[in-house]
Amino acid sequence: MAEPRINIPSREIPTRAPSETTADDTITPFEVAPLDLRGRVVRLGPAINDILNAHDYPAPVSKLLAEAVALTVLLGSALKITGRLILQTQTSGPVRMLVVDFTAPDEVRACARFDAKRVEQAIAEGKASPGALLGEGHLAMTIDQGPDMNRYQGLVALNGEGLEAAAHEYFLRSEQIPTRVRLAVAEEFTAAEGGPRRAWRAGGIMAQFLPRAPERMRVADLPPGDAPEGVTPHVVPEDEAWVEGRALMETVEDIELLDQAVSSEQLLYRLFHERGVRVFNPVAIRAQCSCSRDGVEAMLKSFPQDDRDHMVENGKVTVTCEFCSASYQFAPAEVGAKTN
Repeated sequence: MAEPRINIPSREIPTRAPSETTADDTITPFEVAPLDLRGRVVRLGPAINDILNAHDYPAPVSKLLAEAVALTVLLGSALKITGRLILQTQTSGPVRMLVVDFTAPDEVRACARFDAKRVEQAIAEGKASPGALLGEGHLAMTIDQGPDMNRYQGLVALNGEGLEAAAHEYFLRSEQIPTRVRLAVAEEFTAAEGGPRRAWRAGGIMAQFLPRAPERMRVADLPPGDAPEGVTPHVVPEDEAWVEGRALMETVEDIELLDQAVSSEQLLYRLFHERGVRVFNPVAIRAQCSCSRDGVEAMLKSFPQDDRDHMVENGKVTVTCEFCSASYQFAPAEVGAKTN
């Protein structure tokens, strides 16, 4: 099966000054033609706040999950297919699992599983960085194009580093496209009646080197592993355009990805105005869970009879969605369960 590619459209637009208006919950594609760069900027406000407020996660877990959401939106919103992109981690760290489900073109939901005692200990010891919370394991990115299509899945190891590093490793090993990703998450506090009001914000930017000339796409071979001693590693000099683009990306600061006073267009202008940057129409993103009472009922009816019978507690069957925390209650007869 051919591997689905992440493509970003390119077309002419009029020259104008960057917009000063900040649009939350949007993804903005861009292109820097002189550097053969294409990318996207994501800004998340109410959407990420809704996702995190549906749970009562400790702040470091919420921050880690928000980074995962921003990364998944950057990747999923660029896929030119109908379907879903699912990012999932399974690790040995205090946060055992992250799951982010992006349904094209604009819906995202997310949840986390963690060991509360280990997270509390990590916070007390000052070891609650994203990499420390993840620990070792793997990150999977799954593209689901529907029941009649094969799934595509890419895996990358997690070795105590954060999601930015995992994304770079994924593109190096899976897509072999020079890529840089920056992610930022923070809580925003504003004055309100009854005391400060807190809200989560997240942002991210991704740039990829996609030259039109095939010979400029060459990359060095991956490390040979157990190759005999004396084997000369394959080296390909980095393209000067990518060296410049990567250096500019590394100057992006967290505040630039989060500050409502800095629009996505202003950020892109700051980075690439000397070369010229084309910005395309932003696409809205929304927090939306796909669960429903009918869907949960159908799921329960698919379980073996014994499993359904054991789910009856206090005369009812209760299911809580892990993604949005919605609770669904059924009489045993509604799902074919038997009571003692």
